[in-house]
Amino acid sequence: MSVPPPPPHPAAPGLRTGTLTTADISFFVVSAAAPLTVMAGVAPIAIMLGGIGAPAGYLLAGITLTVFAVGFTTMSRHVGHGGGFYAYISRGLGRPAGMGAALLAMLGYNGMEIGVYGLLGSASQDTALALFGVEIPWLPVSLAGLVLIWYLGYRSIDFGAKVLGVLLVAETGILLLLAGGVLLDGGASGLTLDSFAPANVAVPGMAAVLACAFAAFTGFESTAIYRREARDPRRTIPRATFIAVAFLGLFYAFIVWTVIQAYGSDKVVQAATDDAGGLFFAAITTYVGGWAADLMHVLIVSSVIASLLAFHNAINRYTLSLTEEGLLPPVLGRIHPRHRSPYLAGAAQTAVGAVVVAGFALAGADPYTQLLLWVNTPGMIGLMALQLLAAAAVLCYFRRARHQEGVWRTVVAPVAAIALLGAALALVTANVELFSGAGIGTNIVLVSLVPAVFVLGVALALRLRRTRPEVYARFAAEPEGETPAAREPATR
Repeated sequence: MSVPPPPPHPAAPGLRTGTLTTADISFFVVSAAAPLTVMAGVAPIAIMLGGIGAPAGYLLAGITLTVFAVGFTTMSRHVGHGGGFYAYISRGLGRPAGMGAALLAMLGYNGMEIGVYGLLGSASQDTALALFGVEIPWLPVSLAGLVLIWYLGYRSIDFGAKVLGVLLVAETGILLLLAGGVLLDGGASGLTLDSFAPANVAVPGMAAVLACAFAAFTGFESTAIYRREARDPRRTIPRATFIAVAFLGLFYAFIVWTVIQAYGSDKVVQAATDDAGGLFFAAITTYVGGWAADLMHVLIVSSVIASLLAFHNAINRYTLSLTEEGLLPPVLGRIHPRHRSPYLAGAAQTAVGAVVVAGFALAGADPYTQLLLWVNTPGMIGLMALQLLAAAAVLCYFRRARHQEGVWRTVVAPVAAIALLGAALALVTANVELFSGAGIGTNIVLVSLVPAVFVLGVALALRLRRTRPEVYARFAAEPEGETPAAREPATR
């Protein structure tokens, strides 16, 4: 049988339970994806490489991740642990794989967040130049962002949810304003659905579009790590997951289609090739006004801040879980008595981010092409690998556990998710130069980090099984008071 973890000291404060609603968790997840930044910064590349069929690529990615979410959310009713991916993988594939997944999650989420501090610096530079004609250094902006994100993470989780709600409404609002202007005007040459015609979807460049599209959903699965702070988590977590993936898939496809209409199907690819970074700004200037382009510059910065905060909160909760498992120093598990946040985990994560950002700056690295792309790339691939492992874990778990779930949720959807996510991971890895902007040697290093970290975690688990069996036995154990919906064998 699994060995439950020891109960916390009765005087020690815990996370603020029963706080987050479905909407709150959805805000965290969608904000992590940074819709405005993804659209203005990455969608033009997808159009340039895949042509006018790019919107269909975002829909296909959304459908794939929805299939994954079927098994993922079904398993959320059977796992009461707050460790997210690694708890699920431990249940289905065993503790060694779960510990490998835990280290991979730390690599993935830290990579996705710390690299974005480079984007914060470069986006702020672009905004200052566009609005005021002045050039500002990126490093002070990135360091100030580190302090701001630390403070927002230090405050209560419901405070963070309110901040993210405001920022997310603002960034999606400016994109909808652009879409409204294009639709009311009728586009450059009338509105068409050519983007979804099979001949425009089945093109060689669609592989690159799909790689960009899957990257745009990174972090949507983090709903599970807010389990302890959610209201009625067995309902809230699945709802938030499906809302997030459905919103992102439909919203991305709609906005990319709208921009194609703004330029016309016959001219948009050349426009994206000529000025990928200015594609959205030129469109909103034409169809709404110059003031809207100025506002979009500002909101890209706020979009980056929202993404940073969402990933920061996710990392803090992973750190807290691993501290409770006995894998990290106990001091990182302290909860603030007033804000009920894992504030020392947040401070440690901020310190790591500051070291990485300062290191790149001292090396003379570019904040976008090196800090952002090089640090984000292994993070993105790591999180996609976790999705694939989680899909396999769902299939294995329900084959062994006694349950009353249907075949669609426990067999068909997981098998389909394994095939689709495996193909997606292969696409992203094969097109890694799109995301890293680096040469083959650097790309080999960046991609190799993912299996290396996973193997390191497996080796750590096997060592703990020999040297600290009590820690190994507690890893990913079901917390006291939880009543799983299925009878399961002990994790290995």
